[in-house]
Amino acid sequence: MSEIIQIQGVSKTFGGVVANNNVTLSVNKGDITGLIGPNGSGKTTLFNSIVGYHPIDSGSIQFEGREISRKSVQDIARMGLIRTFQQTRIYGKMNCVKNMLISLPHRKMSLLESFKQNSEQDFEKADRLLEFVGLYEKRYLNAGSLSFGQQKLLEFAMALMNEPTALLLDEPTAGINPTLINGLIDRLKRANSEFGITLFVIEHNMRVIMNLADRIYCLAHGELLAEGRPEEIQNNQKVIDAYLGEH
Repeated sequence: MSEIIQIQGVSKTFGGVVANNNVTLSVNKGDITGLIGPNGSGKTTLFNSIVGYHPIDSGSIQFEGREISRKSVQDIARMGLIRTFQQTRIYGKMNCVKNMLISLPHRKMSLLESFKQNSEQDFEKADRLLEFVGLYEKRYLNAGSLSFGQQKLLEFAMALMNEPTALLLDEPTAGINPTLINGLIDRLKRANSEFGITLFVIEHNMRVIMNLADRIYCLAHGELLAEGRPEEIQNNQKVIDAYLGEH
């Protein structure tokens, strides 16, 4: 199985604080890979480094065999590597369809110009993906009026508009009503199986990540603590100690 994301010896510090220290891991193409660890273990920093939000101090990050550690966020996104955030990044005063259209990778143009450029196919694609995430009935409602869980589903659909090769999801179930979580897990699995999108997921909810991921990496204090299949991670004493030591 080929590796789509390769991280080798990556370190990142902020001032005197070490966020990531010599982290090496890989994500296989077509898989769902999990990234877990106590608060402050460096998970989000690693995600930010992968998609170009801040340059790493040392090491290598490759996507489909190409070095991306010095590329911009936009260049990396154009290559097909997209991420979502813990706090949703939607346009609350626009309806869901407009949120979908504005997330398309347009040339540099004003908002008004970008809407004029949208084709019938763009609108059909937006409707199809809103249906996929269960928001079709709400497509003309302003995004700000949706529940937090629905906003996360909208952001997921917006990411899918870009037809990513790989999607990094930061805490997709955080803050979501438990009744919506199973539906979200199902849609993540379907995006993986039906659209062939490789998923790399940070998740605090152990039940979710154990049901979702093929392979899981655990960070603690900025360093890789363990890796393995869900059942191996679940029974790994170092992982258990890291989480128990958090409280």
